[in-house]
Amino acid sequence: MMQKTFSNIIFFVALIAVFLVAILLNNLLFKGVSVDLTENKVYSLSSGTKDILSELEEPVNLYFFFSDDASKGMTAIRNYAVQVETLLKKYEQLAGGKINLEIVDPAPFSEDEDRAATFGLTAATVGSAGESIYFGLAGTNALDDAMVIGFFDPSKESFLEYDISKLVHQLSSPELAKVAIVTSLALEGGQNPMTGQQDPPNVIFTQLSQLFDVTLVNEVEDTLPEDSQVLILWHPQNVSDALLYNIDQYLLKGVKAIAFIDPHFESDQMSPMGAVGANSSLTSVLGKYGISVKDDELILDAQLGLEIRGQQNNVVRHVGYLGLGNAQINSDDITTADLDTLNGASFGAVTIDADNTLSLMPLISSSENTFTINTNDYATQRSPDALLDLASPFDQQAVLAARVTGKVTSAYTDNVEAQKDGFIGESEDFNIAVIADADLLADRFWVQQSSFFGQTVYSPFANNGDFVTNLVENFAGSEGLIGIRSRGTFARPFDKVQALAVQAEEKFREQEQLLQAQLEQTEAQLAQIQSQQTDSLTISPEQQAAIDEFIAQRVNIRKALRDVQFQLDKDIDSLGNKLAILNIVVAPLALVLLLFLTARLFSKRAPVAKQ
Repeated sequence: MMQKTFSNIIFFVALIAVFLVAILLNNLLFKGVSVDLTENKVYSLSSGTKDILSELEEPVNLYFFFSDDASKGMTAIRNYAVQVETLLKKYEQLAGGKINLEIVDPAPFSEDEDRAATFGLTAATVGSAGESIYFGLAGTNALDDAMVIGFFDPSKESFLEYDISKLVHQLSSPELAKVAIVTSLALEGGQNPMTGQQDPPNVIFTQLSQLFDVTLVNEVEDTLPEDSQVLILWHPQNVSDALLYNIDQYLLKGVKAIAFIDPHFESDQMSPMGAVGANSSLTSVLGKYGISVKDDELILDAQLGLEIRGQQNNVVRHVGYLGLGNAQINSDDITTADLDTLNGASFGAVTIDADNTLSLMPLISSSENTFTINTNDYATQRSPDALLDLASPFDQQAVLAARVTGKVTSAYTDNVEAQKDGFIGESEDFNIAVIADADLLADRFWVQQSSFFGQTVYSPFANNGDFVTNLVENFAGSEGLIGIRSRGTFARPFDKVQALAVQAEEKFREQEQLLQAQLEQTEAQLAQIQSQQTDSLTISPEQQAAIDEFIAQRVNIRKALRDVQFQLDKDIDSLGNKLAILNIVVAPLALVLLLFLTARLFSKRAPVAKQ
């Protein structure tokens, strides 16, 4: 017996020793090796991020600020902070020494809090004491350039990796991206030939010029800047043949483009308006690739029409002027995820030919109450109320703006005479955003001008400027940054619990509604009897009995209502208790039992020592 007890002790000591050796070997030989078993790979980095990290040439310093002490008791935000920190450590691990990560807890009135404020991080004020919580990221490079994520918003969790990778990429490539804009419009302002007054610069053009290295290319020119990273076609019309060829070759060599192609550009003051007809963009520039924005047809939307001032100074709904909200804006794309409102006019529909290899991802769509109208009929019709009389049902949602990617063939493949040295015949890296409207670029659709102490101030009432800036910023990034996927969310819903909630609600809602109707009827009868009472001293016994009966009935109905509402949560609470028991008790016991059986199996197989 003594020998058996001694053998068991030796066995458990050896088991502990093996366990400790395994941990030591894991830390020495497999440090940094991990397996992400989450469904959406929330703890893994995409290939795009890995490409950005592999291209780092100079060290990048990242400072993760999180108020650990001040956030005690805030379970949701603390769990998200753990996820962010884990992801940042993965960045540091895969960067090969090119990222230096520092975790900072900016305690109140400390130097670390001053550092957070100096970087410009956002301090969220919580609690009755007004404590500030920092939950952001700051980064610096060898040139002392600084970039920040002011606050990690849990509602934007799906774009967490993109935001961090974007910050790292900007620190590794601090030079302004080069953008070429092909247009003949007076975006820089100047004298208006129609009014004789000076027009200010276009606000979106001004914003782009502040954020990027912008070059304007007139449509009559022959060439494009050689080092352009993003090409914008801003309502192209009379583009020279030489420039069209260069645009084709730029697109095929992988330069990203944003094309504002409009069936009828109403905001061009130099264009003939009214009875003359439509003012459409050049559509052949995309038609050769199998992308279509019809120049003779535009979209009307009976649901999204904006209200404008009519000819009789009355307010009318214009079904050609569209106000697009969250339901029409793609929340899964990084360029449109944070947009609330986009305004434009006389949109076209973006489609691709069925027989090509391109893929189309909608960015903006119409509602289901969509119609089409001939552009000339639209341009010559002066009454907005009469537009639908000239239109035809579209019977589906129209794609108003989209990303188009894939493999294309040059528009000049069959035109040997036009081909020059270095001609590119096809490409698999074609990447363009097509917006079937140019009016959304006009100031009047998204900003309001006012004067403040002699300075002109523009106040946005729609997100048109953000939309354009986001597109350029996204396209100006590296290939890795553009290809980063939208991450899965860390918080997972309990599908079974949600199904039970629906079942419980369906089961008890009818009973609750019946009781609610009885309660309303009882209170109405009680109020009627009480209104007939003019003197409480002369109330008859019958009236008092009726009042007492109705009051008792009301109490009983209210009690029954509370019981019904309690029943709505009963099944869910029961399931929660079962899950808790399963996780806290059953699973550990099962693991212990498995280890015990394994130990017994090995002990039985061990040779018995002879006496």
